[in-house]
Amino acid sequence: MNEDFTTKWISQLKKGTLSFLVLSILKDEKEYYGYDLINEIKKKTSIEIAEGTLYPLMNRLKKEELVESKWVEQESGIPRKYYKITTLGLSTASEMKIYWDNLNTTINLI
Repeated sequence: MNEDFTTKWISQLKKGTLSFLVLSILKDEKEYYGYDLINEIKKKTSIEIAEGTLYPLMNRLKKEELVESKWVEQESGIPRKYYKITTLGLSTASEMKIYWDNLNTTINLI
């Protein structure tokens, strides 16, 4: 087994899947702040995601107009940035789900 190749492949697979996971979690139209989103990903998958990975991803999704964010003041502590999926994000997540399901079906045939 080529462990180096496998490790790199897994890393690339995770990177390509994270956008889909985040949009899928946000599509229930609940607002999440970063830490909650990380915990939700951990709860629903076996993928570990660091803040240093999530926040650049959220910035890219925001730039693509798939999510929007807002700062919310907290009674104690610093303000939190909450993320919410946009209408474009919902339709994109639906398209991604169709592709994901077709890919899974194809892979399962191998």
